[in-house]
Order: sequence, then structure tokens, then C-alpha cells
Amino acid sequence: MKLRKVTAASAAVLALAVAATACGSSNNDSGSSGGGKKIKIGIKYDQPGLGLKEPNGSFSGFDVDVATYVAGKLGYKPSQIEFVETKSADRENALARGDVKFIVASYSITDERKQKVDFAGPYFLAHQDLLVKANSKINKGTDLNGQNLCSVTGSTSAQNVQKTIAPKANLKENSGYSECVSSLQSGAVDALTTDDSILAGYAAQAQYKGQFKLLGLKLSNENYGIGVKKGDTTTLNKINDALKSMVSDGTWKKDVEKNFGPANYKYEPAPQIGQIVK
Repeated sequence: MKLRKVTAASAAVLALAVAATACGSSNNDSGSSGGGKKIKIGIKYDQPGLGLKEPNGSFSGFDVDVATYVAGKLGYKPSQIEFVETKSADRENALARGDVKFIVASYSITDERKQKVDFAGPYFLAHQDLLVKANSKINKGTDLNGQNLCSVTGSTSAQNVQKTIAPKANLKENSGYSECVSSLQSGAVDALTTDDSILAGYAAQAQYKGQFKLLGLKLSNENYGIGVKKGDTTTLNKINDALKSMVSDGTWKKDVEKNFGPANYKYEPAPQIGQIVK
């Protein structure tokens, strides 16, 4: 009789332990393919048209749309997505630490970065360009000589302009692109340089509609890829399949035009998976 009591008690303890384990695991992020409670995706919070956290806490932009579509193909509903701010300097570390499953954040594919992370895509081809006022007399790069050029502190974009097309441009650096856009609007600077996708995102905002234009100079090729942890081939392949589907079913084009259309941005066709434009 005593043996039966001990056995019954042990069974009860075991049942509670199993239940607790099951309960605990249901709250974890599965981090792989669908079926988990949530998936964490790295994006930018401060790039209109690409990745922007709105005042009401929602998110908008082409990168957000791409991330949402890809997550859907991996089995996650929008309500299961947790967007995590992933700044440029911390993208590789965020993947290595497992803070996010993948990153969609105007993340240009470079040989140096490929040593640390794997890239799905590319899903977009951007170029360095100039943004000027709609009525500006600056129509080509050499017109910038003697004019004020804005970029963010530490960016190589302005140096590239000075090196290749306008050595006498006066560089004005700000802490962020929003400050540069405000300076351009006020006339404190004559042009702003960075990726054309970022410039188009700002120009497409309602408060700036019709005020700016892109020159379409194509000063560099920026192949945007989706970063995944080095060696995570399973996720990489699934994301590539999702990107192919996004292009083939028309969603890619629809989302590009939704986010950049108001800027009259002459975007490139969707790139082929694995095809890097040098």
C-alpha cells in the first residue's frame, strides 16, 4: 500500500513537471519556421518609406512589407511578428546573438559583411543619388561645386560625391537624414546624398510631396539583402523562396509603388536571387 502511494505521488510530480515544461515552451520564440508564438525581425525605425516606427507604434515602409510577407511564407501571422530596431552598427551582432531571426533594413550585401552573416536576396537594387528641391538649378553632379551638400556624420556618401563628381562641394554633416531634409527644405543646404531608396522615402512623405526631386545619378550599386545568422541555410533558402514568390505574384511591385510612388522614383526591376550588381 505504501509503495502504491509513493508511486502515485511520483506520477503526480512527473505530470506536473511535464505540464510546466509544455507551458514554458509555448511562450518561447521558436525562431525557425512557422508554428512558434512569435518571430523577431530586425528593421530600421527611422527610415520613411523603408522602415519607420509611426507615432502610434505601428510600422511602415517597404522593408516592413517585405519582412511581413516573408514571415507569412514562414508561417507567421502579422500579429506574431515582433519588429526589433536594428541599427546599422549592430546588425551583425544582433544576428550572432540570436536577438532576431533575420534582418530587413536597407542592408547592402558586401563581401566584408558576408564573412559574418549570410544574405538572402537581393530583394532590391538601390543607388547612391542626390535629392534637391524640385525647382533647383542643380541638374547634374558637377552643379554641386560650390554648393552645400548634406549627409550624416560618418557617412561615406558625401565623400564619394566629392571624390567623383563635385570636389568643391561644401560638406555639411548632421546627426540624421531627417535633419538634412529639414535643412534642404529651408535652403540651408542645396542637396542631400545617400541611397536613392532612402531619399525617395523622405520625398514621398505627405509633408514633402512635390517639394523635392531625385537626380538619378546612380553613383553606386546597393544590393539590399535579408541578413540571417551565418550557417542558417534552412532559413536562408525559405526566405529566398518567399522573395521569388513576392515578385511573381505582383506583391513586390505593388509595395514598391505604395511606398515610393509619390516621389516619382524610377526604381530598378526586382533583382534575381543571388545576382549581385557590382
